[in-house]
Amino acid sequence: MLEYVNSVFMMYLRSAPSSAVQVTAVGSSLGVSAAPCRPERERPPALLAGAQLKMATGVLHRVCGGLGRAKSRAQSAEQLVVWTRKEIRIRSCCRSIPVIKRNQYQVFVSPARCVFVFRGLATSGSRNREDSWFKSLFVRKVDPRKDAHSNLLTKNEESNLYKIQFHNVKPECLDAYNKLCEDVLPSIHADKYYPCELVGTWNTWYGEQDQAVHLWRYRGGYPALTEVMNKLKQNKEFTAYRKERGKMLMSRRNQLLLEFSFWNEPVPREGPNIYELRSYQLRPGTMIEWGNYWARAIGYRQHNKEAVGGFFSQIGNLYMVHHLWAYKDLKSREDTRNGAWQQEGWDEVVYYTVPLIQHMDSRIMIPTKASPLQ
Repeated sequence: MLEYVNSVFMMYLRSAPSSAVQVTAVGSSLGVSAAPCRPERERPPALLAGAQLKMATGVLHRVCGGLGRAKSRAQSAEQLVVWTRKEIRIRSCCRSIPVIKRNQYQVFVSPARCVFVFRGLATSGSRNREDSWFKSLFVRKVDPRKDAHSNLLTKNEESNLYKIQFHNVKPECLDAYNKLCEDVLPSIHADKYYPCELVGTWNTWYGEQDQAVHLWRYRGGYPALTEVMNKLKQNKEFTAYRKERGKMLMSRRNQLLLEFSFWNEPVPREGPNIYELRSYQLRPGTMIEWGNYWARAIGYRQHNKEAVGGFFSQIGNLYMVHHLWAYKDLKSREDTRNGAWQQEGWDEVVYYTVPLIQHMDSRIMIPTKASPLQ
């Protein structure tokens, strides 16, 4: 943290080498004041990018906000802990210099070689207050919440859990794999004994090749998932299916998902359609912000009924969002996506959501014969 402050203040001060900043730290307070100074030698001005200078200026202004309080406390406590190098050389001859070196941090903040020192007090409580005050300059405060993000984003009146499976199939086994799934998966979907539904099953057309994608819904949440898993262990047909399937796969992975409250629940569709699964890896802590923007954005993408479902991960790769879209063909996809840019407000949504994304990819998928989404 202190190295960061050092770099920020140096950026600011190098942009104005003719001035200096005097910084005082008293107890748990801190003050900053600008004052003329005669540097030992002039430094050539450094050229800073506009963004860097703006950031440094912003940090300095935030620190300067406590000047009045710091001054009054400094006068009452009489514990000034900022010296120039000349003053430090004088003090090095007395006993006060060990105090400077112990429990303190030094950051050079001016061309005049002033020293910015945080003085650690004897009591741990005062030190904690000082650390807390200093950290508050750079850490954005978070509003306290009484509920998990998942409860704020999903449909509270319904407790649906989704599982998405990605199976990477050996290229020579893809047809046999599809035939095996067509024989087994629809029977599980239709059997009321299992509280689950097959939402869709696809082969990837563009994206990862020789890949099968399955999407399941469990009405009743995690208890329904556990119930299905326990019942399938007793199903000999499913056990044989898993054993035979294992011979055809190179790898597989899955995620447990919840659906966004502002998206439609996926329902069976008549075909023929192609489906696009767009997956976004978000930056941690940005899911609420993403949901806020897309709650408005989904209205721009309903005109051709292309929106199928929107989900976010709970187990597996976290902060992962999946949007599922349906189009008649690739040309229809292009026209629909281009049409969204003609709607006022869509460009703003894209502008503010793109910085939230760490990674994204897209799959164009073809539904198999067993898929309720055709």
